Order: sequence, then structure tokens, then C-alpha cells
Amino acid sequence: MDKELLAMLVCPLCNGKLKYDREAQELRCHYDGLAYPIQEGIPVMLPEEARIMDADEKLHTSPGRSPGSSGGV
Repeated sequence: MDKELLAMLVCPLCNGKLKYDREAQELRCHYDGLAYPIQEGIPVMLPEEARIMDADEKLHTSPGRSPGSSGGV
């Protein structure tokens, strides 16, 4: 995943920072507990396509930026 692209992407629900999981090919939002798939190198940022993370995954995903923060944009 391109680091510049990753830096621009935010969770579509809370605008929080996403954490890239290379092994699972997902972008994870700790706040919402959702994992957005990456298919053929393209992030699928649709909430209805996201997977709900289980409790263990949420514990191992570090929190991102506070929901609703603008990130200086």
C-alpha cells in the first residue's frame, strides 16, 4: 500500500486514522472496530463491505486519531 495514499485515507464513518494490516490486506479503524478490505491493491472504503473486528483484534489495533478530527486539512 502506498504510504502517501494511506496517509490521506480516513475511516468513512468517524474520520479516524486507519491502520494498515499488510498480512490481512485490510485498513482497520480501531474506534469503529471495522476492517476495510484491500482488493487487488485498491482499498474498498464502503462500510457495508467492512468486516467487524473481534474483541482480540480491537485490543491489538492501536487507536488512531480521535474521531471527527480534521487532521489539519
